[in-house]
Amino acid sequence: MKGARILSHSRNRSSTTLTQPAVLLVNLGTPASPDVTGVRAYLNEFLMDPYVIDLPWPLRRLLVSLFILPTRPRASAEAYASIWGDRGSPLLYHCEDLCRGLSERIDRPVYLAMRYGSPGIGETMQTIAANGHDQLTVLPLYPQYADSTITTSVQAVQQAAAAVSSDLAVTIVLPFYQHPGYVDAFADQIRRHIDGELGDDCHLLMSFHGLPEKHLTRADPTGQHCLKQDNCCETPSPSHKTCYRHQSFVSAHLIARAAGIDPSRYSVSFQSRLGRLPWLKPYTDERIRELASEGVRKLFVVCPAFVADNLETLEEIAIQGKEIFQEAGGENLVLIPCLNADAKWIDALAEIVA
Repeated sequence: MKGARILSHSRNRSSTTLTQPAVLLVNLGTPASPDVTGVRAYLNEFLMDPYVIDLPWPLRRLLVSLFILPTRPRASAEAYASIWGDRGSPLLYHCEDLCRGLSERIDRPVYLAMRYGSPGIGETMQTIAANGHDQLTVLPLYPQYADSTITTSVQAVQQAAAAVSSDLAVTIVLPFYQHPGYVDAFADQIRRHIDGELGDDCHLLMSFHGLPEKHLTRADPTGQHCLKQDNCCETPSPSHKTCYRHQSFVSAHLIARAAGIDPSRYSVSFQSRLGRLPWLKPYTDERIRELASEGVRKLFVVCPAFVADNLETLEEIAIQGKEIFQEAGGENLVLIPCLNADAKWIDALAEIVA
């Protein structure tokens, strides 16, 4: 059901002893190829998800088919081509490396699936069932909660599980935006790349993926808190359990504190907005320009909403962001890599799925 936010679930199962546990990592997805055909297929699947574009199906189909797919795939294909490597899509191979690393760290098989594209959730769930697993721990690889990432992935997993087995017990791991292992792994990345280099003309920008503002208000169970009160993210509320903005600010604060970054030396922004609706502010591209105009000459950018580098980090920040910064008077923008398959992050994941 659209709007459901079930974050843990177990199906009915037989009385036989459960002896075949496994772990499933789920990420958003990637085109199969960086050409227009591959990108168009991916964008069609992604944008037709009602959790991504919140419109009735006929209007969503009209918008995607007539206004987005005729032009956007070509521009997106050029962007994907700029980051595509010998191993293919960075998001996919970083997640594959993470999957292998975690499988060596824990005593359970680890599988990987993408919400959109390949390996798909349905085909991966068929493999899991065929291999005889009757317990499955599912970790959506999104630190902060959003319907357009976690809810859509959880529902796809649950539907696929129901289709392949009535005896599969599924447990969904809750968002890990403040888990000490996640926080420390990102703080370690920051320390290694900044290496004490936050002088008067340096700054750290924590750029999170953006969301339309209405996604926040729709996810607010109180209907009266998110973006409707001053300092809503700092004022305690049940809405924080499903508030992406609040959880992003919490992650940024914890990571900065763990990395030893003074509050005056970092700021938070939101990237990747699309369309004319208001999205979460401040916008990353505008914040980059502001920092350059304020005298920042070296800008470090880290993206804690992503655990694996992808188009939004490698192209939008490292290429486009650097151009914006230098055109506005800055000298150098340095992208701090995501966690990818870092050993410390793998250790943290082992704790998270324990």
